[in-house]
Amino acid sequence: MPMAREDIVETEIPVSQLQIGMHVIRLDRSWEDTDFLLQGFILQTEEDVLAVQQQCEKVTVEGKVQVVPEPFERSPVSRRKTAGKSSPSDTSQTSSSIPKRRVTYVNKVDASREMSAARMSYTEAKATAKNIMSSLRLGRTLEMNHIHQVVDSCVDSVLRNDNALLLLTKIKNKDEYTAEHCINVSILSAAFAKNLGLLEGEIRNVALCGLLHDVGKMSIDDEILNKPGALTPDEFAVMKKHTTFGRDLLASLPRLAHSAVDVAYSHHERMDGNGYPRGLAGHQIPLFAKVVGLVDTYDAITSSRVYDKGRASMEALQIIHRNKGTQFDADLAVEFIRMIGVYPPGSIVEMTNGEVGIVVATHPTSKLKPRVLLVRDANKHPLATFREVDLLKDIPDSAGQPYKIAREVPDESYGIVMKDFIEQGILNRKAPEVSAPVDDGHGEP
Repeated sequence: MPMAREDIVETEIPVSQLQIGMHVIRLDRSWEDTDFLLQGFILQTEEDVLAVQQQCEKVTVEGKVQVVPEPFERSPVSRRKTAGKSSPSDTSQTSSSIPKRRVTYVNKVDASREMSAARMSYTEAKATAKNIMSSLRLGRTLEMNHIHQVVDSCVDSVLRNDNALLLLTKIKNKDEYTAEHCINVSILSAAFAKNLGLLEGEIRNVALCGLLHDVGKMSIDDEILNKPGALTPDEFAVMKKHTTFGRDLLASLPRLAHSAVDVAYSHHERMDGNGYPRGLAGHQIPLFAKVVGLVDTYDAITSSRVYDKGRASMEALQIIHRNKGTQFDADLAVEFIRMIGVYPPGSIVEMTNGEVGIVVATHPTSKLKPRVLLVRDANKHPLATFREVDLLKDIPDSAGQPYKIAREVPDESYGIVMKDFIEQGILNRKAPEVSAPVDDGHGEP
């Protein structure tokens, strides 16, 4: 077996191999294109590691690096494994669980043009999700033809421009959590499958799996399902049965793809074997169940429920990052974090000059520089005319400085309620672009 060696060197490594304690001295892009304040720093926390992974592909580190020759060549995706402690999944997956990228998709229309169709698809899908839940409660048969049509409509929108529907998943109503969660998981799973380069038929399949993944919960007593507090061990044991209930229900339906049954049964299985209901090891979990299980966790963390307030997207991604390789497939987790990015569509962001806007679309190759609809001036007053700024173009503000995001703020900050902006159709319309410094005007919301 080849011997490892330790050298004090400068080494370029993929960001998936970063560890706390490493000294990053160079990036694969200009420091000015990132949000790092220092040109060279030591990774001190998991958040530091995650920030670099979201903004770069490769970096150069300085220090004592252990080099162990690999016994065989892996695909580029399979090399994206986090160095550090091993887990049970490390030995069970010697190559990437992600299929080789087969299709490269491009958005066919502008996000603002797609928003109207996306809203119609989302509204219909949400109504369908509610109907699914009520039908199951009443013991009625599911109208699978209609369900397929609704899923296809959402996937068509995702294929045209996924930014529009991804933005709509930011609408959160805790009183309608179950229906919204199912459609959000369906949309996010479709967008993730598109990002992974899966075939169109596979994207439609995983979207259907996402919509139906929690149908077994309709067999859980409502007092447990909507309990406004922590479940007791006995109640949690009952809740876990929703995976088996879902499997049995979907298995009884004619002509339903077997993958939907697999996902309903296995979306709570985890890479380290500590999931349920069967405690499967990582290599035993179906790919679509890994995808939906990851997306399910993200949407649950970012949603408000009767017993928990929703958290910011960044916090959800940090949780996924900390648990990659143990709870979640490491390769899928890294790809999902990259897809969502630091500022996903629907994020409310404050600029360095104090102005506030809503992220309406992201650039696949530059997630730190999205397109932002500016809706508040530096004093947090409503702008008379909302304007869109593409941060990728380094447009200067009224002080002559390029527009840059300072931070993400929670929904309802400065009177900005995402639901209201969407329902009023404000995000459907193409706003005039900021191309030169302008004077702020005041108006209504």
